[in-house]
Amino acid sequence: MLLPINPKHPEPRKIERAVEVLRKGGIIAYPTGTVYGIGCDLTNKRAIEKVYRVKRIDRKKPLSFLCFDLSDLARYARVDDAAYRIMKRLIPGPYTFILEATKEVPKLVLSKRNTVGIRVPDHPVAQALIKALGNPIISTSANHDGQILADAETIADRFTELDLVLDGGPASNMPSTILSIMENGEIEVLREGAGPLTEVVRPPAVV
Repeated sequence: MLLPINPKHPEPRKIERAVEVLRKGGIIAYPTGTVYGIGCDLTNKRAIEKVYRVKRIDRKKPLSFLCFDLSDLARYARVDDAAYRIMKRLIPGPYTFILEATKEVPKLVLSKRNTVGIRVPDHPVAQALIKALGNPIISTSANHDGQILADAETIADRFTELDLVLDGGPASNMPSTILSIMENGEIEVLREGAGPLTEVVRPPAVV
């Protein structure tokens, strides 16, 4: 089902409709501020398994998810002082961080190293969804046969198993930048994407 939604001021009744789908174990497509994401409620194991099936992803590949803010993120990942300082200026935005997971994270989405990919989006629709649901949302890019799908209608046509597609207009075809932050504060760029690397390596302000 395709549901148009205002990308800047999402209508509360439409957000609640999407949240109802998520609470019932459904999977949706939604704008994230970069590419469209396909996801579900992080706490619903059956829904996560359905995402793997719909996307035809190997279950050994961990899924990332979206949190509402930095304090929410800290429930699901271990954030030391060095990581906090870096993330504070990059969140919200088009950056996914690879961090050590806490026990709050379902095993289905963990890597072998017990790490997880987490992002705090800056898109009003994604933010509204997470806030209304009260849980993080799985976020895997809406790509098909290696091609990122940037419009909701095409996503609905290609992924007929989706329970709902929130149409927030055309999206970027560039996914988030993926960063791994070491204990000493060093940053490893795992994927260069929509998040500018100039912001990542920006020197601290002189006071």
